[in-house]
Amino acid sequence: MEAKIGFFEKNLTLWVAICIVAGVTLGHFFQDAITPIAEFNISTVNIPVAILVWLMIYPMMVQIDFAQLGRVNEHVRGLGLTATINWVVKPISMALVSYLFFHIIFKNWLTPELADEYLAGAILLGAAPCTAMVFVWSYLTKGNANYTLVQVALNDIILLVLFIPIVSFLFYLFGIEFTDTHGQALDIPYDALFSSVFIFVVMPLIAGYFSHKKLIKKHGKDWFENKFLKTLKPLSIVALLATLVLIFAFQGDKIVNDPFAILLIAVPLAIQTYFIFFASWFTGKFLKLPHQICAPSALIGSSNFFELAVAVAISIFGLNSGATLATVVGVLIEVPVMLSLVKIANKHKY
Repeated sequence: MEAKIGFFEKNLTLWVAICIVAGVTLGHFFQDAITPIAEFNISTVNIPVAILVWLMIYPMMVQIDFAQLGRVNEHVRGLGLTATINWVVKPISMALVSYLFFHIIFKNWLTPELADEYLAGAILLGAAPCTAMVFVWSYLTKGNANYTLVQVALNDIILLVLFIPIVSFLFYLFGIEFTDTHGQALDIPYDALFSSVFIFVVMPLIAGYFSHKKLIKKHGKDWFENKFLKTLKPLSIVALLATLVLIFAFQGDKIVNDPFAILLIAVPLAIQTYFIFFASWFTGKFLKLPHQICAPSALIGSSNFFELAVAVAISIFGLNSGATLATVVGVLIEVPVMLSLVKIANKHKY
């Protein structure tokens, strides 16, 4: 039987669009009521957003069975392809493609400062390959479930080590500077990067790991997969949509005044997504990987861990920034683009 995606997930782009409209409307007409939420911060972390992002990420982390890491040797070629594409090719290609569009092709429509902010958001997306939605894409392409678990678990471990160095290096390489209120250049805010990774990856990962073990031990695997995860699943999507409403509420005036910005951001992000997919797909075929390994290997890098990218953009640049807007546009285009790639993978199954 052909795998099917649920009605709500299949139409996620529609719900995202509705949330964008709702958020922009709130931000444009009720800015005074929204402002206190934006100022509810501890250090660089906005607390309402942090709670919502946690609610997004935990349901994904709790699904990961790290015992599958013991089977790494069964999938060396596939994992090697995934690691190379995700952590070498993708961050660099995302930065180059985004720089080409924001600073060269679209330079007549963007100020250098705004181009840098969009580029920063794109870099954050490029350094955060998919953690959760790859389970959906793998299922729809009849990918190997055990392999998908292994590559996601391995990807999360690599993420803890490489995300900050890659983002820092690319920010430095492309001259993205941070300034204080007087316009004086500051060093890269490693404290914001570390705190974001700790809060939005390490903590939910630890919580997911221990609750995964405890719940299966207490209630059994069947209850965990067919009762607990199904009950938990809507929480992640609802939290995602609520986060989008909040984020776009702070982007309200900017979007109303310049809706063209959404299109300018979407173009390089979409091109990058297709590039990564085909680079992975044809390399996998060259390596003679079976379809059920090649498909999830190609799709994990094409998709983004946008929850982390959005959270870090907010922590470093603020809710009302071009960088945050760029990461949110990544959410907007993700579902329709990835569904088109699923169709391509299934059409050319070998």
